[in-house]
Formats: sequence, C-alpha cells, structure tokens
Amino acid sequence: MERRLSLAAACVFAVVAVLVSAWMPGQFTSQALDLHRLVGQLTVADQEWSALFRACDTVAGLACMAGVALVIRVREEWQGWLAMAMFGLCTAVGGLFPLDCAGCGGPLSFAHRAHVAAGVAANAAVLVAMVVLSARWRSTFTWLLTTATCAATMATHVADAVGRYAGLAQRVQVTLVAVWLLYLAARLLVEATPSPDSGPVHVVDEGSGHVVLLSSGPAGAWYQWEAVAEGLREGNRVLRFDRPGLGLSPAVPTPPTLYGEAARLAALVPGSERATVVARSVAAWHAEAFARLHPLRVARLVLVDPACERGPNIAWAGGLRAWAPALGATWGATALARTLGWLAHTLRTGLADPHGVYRTGRWSPPRRGSGWRRARWRRTWRRSGGSIRSPPCLSR
Repeated sequence: MERRLSLAAACVFAVVAVLVSAWMPGQFTSQALDLHRLVGQLTVADQEWSALFRACDTVAGLACMAGVALVIRVREEWQGWLAMAMFGLCTAVGGLFPLDCAGCGGPLSFAHRAHVAAGVAANAAVLVAMVVLSARWRSTFTWLLTTATCAATMATHVADAVGRYAGLAQRVQVTLVAVWLLYLAARLLVEATPSPDSGPVHVVDEGSGHVVLLSSGPAGAWYQWEAVAEGLREGNRVLRFDRPGLGLSPAVPTPPTLYGEAARLAALVPGSERATVVARSVAAWHAEAFARLHPLRVARLVLVDPACERGPNIAWAGGLRAWAPALGATWGATALARTLGWLAHTLRTGLADPHGVYRTGRWSPPRRGSGWRRARWRRTWRRSGGSIRSPPCLSR
C-alpha cells in the first residue's frame, strides 16, 4: 500500500511540474513578453489568457499540497516537506489574484500586492525545501540543482533591479524548479518506501508484588489506565504499555496479528510469574489468545467491555483496514492529527490529552464514557477478587 501511495505522489508531482511550466508555450501568446520581462506578465489582468495561466498556478499549488500529503512520513525530513507544502499553498494563492496592467495607472491594487507577496513566499519556500531535503538526502545532484536554483534566483533579482534580462534569469529559475519537482517524482518512484521506526514498546512498571498487566483497547494510551492503576498499586506490580505505533511506542513495519499480540503480552510478563491480565475492548481478543497459548503464565483474566464480532466483515471495511496503516504513515495524516486530533479526542471523550498523544498522527479517540466504564470495572474487579470470567462471545 505504501508503494501505491508513493506512486500516486510521484504522478502528482509530475503533473505539478507540467503545470508550473505552462509559461513555456504561454510566452508565445504575448508579444510584450520579451527576455527583459518576468513571466508573471502572463497573469496581468488585461492579458487574453490571464485566467488560464492563473488557473494553472492554482491547480499546481493545490496538487503540490496533495502530493506532499501522500508522501510517506520520514521524521528527519518534516521541515523540507513542510516547506514544499508552503510552496504549493503560496502558488495556489498567487494564482487567485491577477497583476495590474502596466498602463492602467493609479495605486497598486490589493490583488497585485497579494500576487507579488505570494510569489516571493513561494520562491523562498521552494528554496528552503531544496536545501533541507538535499542536506537530508546527501545527493550530489540535488545539491547542484539547489545551488543553481539559488544562483538563478539571485540573478533574477539583480537583473530586475538593473532592468535587463530579468525575464531570461527567471525562465532559468522556474525551469530548475520544474526539474526539482520531476526529481521528487523520480525519487518516489525508484526508491524503496522507508520503513517506520521500530524499537521496544513503551512500558510503565509500578509497584511490587503480584503482576497485573493492563492492555488498552483500540488507540488507548497508557495514561488512560491511571485511575485503575492507582487502585491496584498497593500490593501489586502494575504494568501498562503502548502497542507499536501508538502512544510512545514506535511503529513496526509488519501488520499486527493475534499470535504477535499474544507473544507481546507473554514477553511483558516478567520471568515465569503468573499475571492477572486486564484487557479492554479489542484487547480482550489478545488476552484470551494469550491465556489459551500460555495458560501457565495467566493467573486471572479480566475482560473490560470486550468487543464481539456479531456479523460478517464488510468488503469496503476490509479494504479500508488494508489502506489505513499506509495512509496513517503519510504527512497528510500527521498534519490532520496535529491540527484536529486533540479536538476530536476532546469532543468524543470529554477528556483532556495531557501528553499530546493524539497529535502524533497515529491515534483515534476511544468511545465516550470509557473512563466511567474503567472505574466501574475497577470496583467490580476488586470486589470479586479478580475472578471475573470471560464472556461467552470470547469463548467460542
């Protein structure tokens, strides 16, 4: 799936390169556009094809942002891809406003000023992206391309101040930017998709005595068990953890399996001790598999609001599950989570996100009222002495 996303992003960047090169045939549509005038003159309000060229800029900018959103996330490259997204945004904004005609006279309009400001910001953003990504990739070609683009940009400003050959210098500059976009497309096509970072899971180990292992439901964080752990710390060794790709645990390139989750629980139980496993929602499946595969490692099994499969899988839901890990690893998912993740979590649960885990791009909010259910089950578990049995739906 990651490979398909990379292919889609490569195609988008190739389209952007074509759109930002619309000035090449467009320069023959205006007799006033010579080697001394900037190609931005094609977007002047009184030009016959002004709306077309501005539409190309707007579509190119929006497509560039979409391409960045589809790129698989690599932590060390976020500044460069953010700059590329800003380049797309500024290009799209600049395309919305035409330049004032040279012979109209009067003060400059807001549209003219907005177009110029967006163009300057877009040039700065793409140069920052080229420098940052070149430093990350350590490629001789990208450094040569970046150096040439910076030199062409400086030459454009100098020539514009002098009043001669500014159009020629700018043509070289925008051509190099188009080459950069094509290079991004080629790199996404030929390079292997980067694997997510992997490493040990995040575990919180508190107290001493009988081992109690707490396993969260879908997208649950370790700190959401705080109320339960507080009541169990006295006389027990309480273990809380985040599954790979959630919370403070790094992601792994392999998809989760029931056997893998059971093995993870077995690895978390220290030595040859027998543990009380408390699992919520879908984690109840993991806990039951752990109890069936490693019966000598389990003292008690407590299932909190266990999830049950009540019907056949829907075809489109299966396809969504297959695409979800790949989409979650993109820059678009990260940006969406950082801007709206905390809000979605607060609206659905009414709880705060003190550790900012719902801003990482790998989380979805649990169901409303989960805190109340955990407190209720904590009281029930303590009163029963930890002897709650598995519900029938998990004993099939």
